[in-house]
Amino acid sequence: MMQRREPQSAVFRYGTESLSLPVEVFVLLRDLIVRRTGVYFDDSKRGFLADKLSEGVASLGMTSFLDYYYLLRYDTDAGQHWSRLMDWLAVPETYFWRQPEQFEALARLVAPAHYARHPGEPLRIWSAACCSGEEPLSIAIALTEAGLGNHPWEIHASDGSPAMLQRARHGRYSERAFRQLPIALRDRYFRACSDGTWQADPGLTRNIRWTLANLANPVEIAPLASAHVIYCRNVFIYFSEDAIRSVVKVFSERMPETGILFLGASEALTRLGVNFELAEIGSGFAYVKGGQRQRVEALNGSMPSQADAAATGKARTA
Repeated sequence: MMQRREPQSAVFRYGTESLSLPVEVFVLLRDLIVRRTGVYFDDSKRGFLADKLSEGVASLGMTSFLDYYYLLRYDTDAGQHWSRLMDWLAVPETYFWRQPEQFEALARLVAPAHYARHPGEPLRIWSAACCSGEEPLSIAIALTEAGLGNHPWEIHASDGSPAMLQRARHGRYSERAFRQLPIALRDRYFRACSDGTWQADPGLTRNIRWTLANLANPVEIAPLASAHVIYCRNVFIYFSEDAIRSVVKVFSERMPETGILFLGASEALTRLGVNFELAEIGSGFAYVKGGQRQRVEALNGSMPSQADAAATGKARTA
């Protein structure tokens, strides 16, 4: 059976306008984007990339993607155009309490071990690619629920999209964002608004610092990567393997030896030849530097029982 081939120059429509993305221009634009952002579009995503960019490119008064390529590469205001591009490429689909076992591992094992080793030293956590803020807020909820609200901790939440970061700072969410968060936690940490949305309690965000940072830029992420714990979840699924290696290299160089790296459930580093190995922490998994797996997994013996955890929660809310 003959396979259907995509035309060499496809036309993608938005409203009454259209832009053509020939294969050769797609390759130029794709390779430039992956170098600057880490995000990779394989050949099957040519139409997807054009759909993502068409309306924005036309709003700049351009009639071709080749013109846009030259704008990104050579224009004196290229920095502003790259910021806008990051907004166009952003994937805003996320929600609270995603992979909760990783929040539980932080709050019930990693954080107590940190405070035992370094009394009084803040636990530094980086939520990389934080999107609209659900992940760092979930981290703050987990630490507070574990009775660690009086311990020193700080969360640095970053994203490469200025628009996403502005949404995160605003801290207002639709009902859909809470589809996995227990209702009791939603009601405890968010205020219902008249328009049907929910506003994060200011006390929940007081230890969160919002930062604009492009994961593919080592200079921007190096200071953040010195955190004790990094959540970098569901972003590498969009990156090229070379881009992942580059980012993880910065993590490896900057994280403390005892650092913990949480990735998304569908992401893996084992075949990339990097200095991280998979470790089981509580009921979840994380990556640790080579040679640290046994030490980290030893924390599992200190995990309180479900009954103890429940008693702690009742005491906190009494």
